This record gives sequence, C-alpha cells and structure tokens, in this order.
Amino acid sequence: MTATSVQAINPTYAKQLKRSGCTQVTEAQGCDITKTKAENAKAGFVADVPANAGTASKQTPYAGNWVAKGTADATFATIRIDDRERVWVNGKRVKAKRSDGALVFRDGFITYTIQGDRRLQGEDYWSDSDATTKGPIVGR
Repeated sequence: MTATSVQAINPTYAKQLKRSGCTQVTEAQGCDITKTKAENAKAGFVADVPANAGTASKQTPYAGNWVAKGTADATFATIRIDDRERVWVNGKRVKAKRSDGALVFRDGFITYTIQGDRRLQGEDYWSDSDATTKGPIVGR
C-alpha cells in the first residue's frame, strides 16, 4: 500500500498563489492573486512573521470582514479588520482608534463605528457627515 499526495489546484493557479503570497484561505478573505507579494503584504495579507509569533495573542472583537449597507440593503463599503486592528475600507488602509468600547475610523466624510461588545446588536453603523445619512454595518 502506498500513499500519494494529491494536487487539488492546477499549476497556473499554484504559480499565481506563490507569486502573490496568497493562500487559498487568504484569497477567500480578499488577498488578490493578480497582485505581487509586496502589494498584498502592504494590504495586510502577507507577512514574513505572523503578528502573534512567540506570544499568546488576544483576539480582537473587531477582526473580520464587514459590510456597510446603504439604501435598499446595497453594499455601501467593504471593511476588513485584522487581528492587530488594522483597517481597510474598500481595499484602502485607514487609521482607526478605540473610543468608548468601539473601533472608530474615517474615510472622507464617512465615519464607521464598530462596537467591541458583540452582544450588543444594531450598534455597528456608518454615518456621512456631509450628506447626514447613516446605515448599518454587518459582519459577513
């Protein structure tokens, strides 16, 4: 009886993954296989050393992928927050800060607020100070 390894992906796709620094898991989270490893590292998908290497990491309640919803339940913006609380809105890195138990960040006139206590429902929202509109943010 012999065991053989099975390649589940084709060679072209494997080369794209290697060049981009993505894995199948990180690609599903937004890592772009058409970009270089350096570009994906800048976006927070590729790291030479994991952020929690050698230390016990504490999972942040904000980490994950989020969607800001607009009118008629349309996607207003996509948000990604990593375990170090670095934030990307529509693929663009933005600065974030904790404020009163929430993570708050801005992109232009839009302020996004994600509550740290995940037991509280309906308190994740975006607001536009220019158009004076507001909408929900949901996890995906």
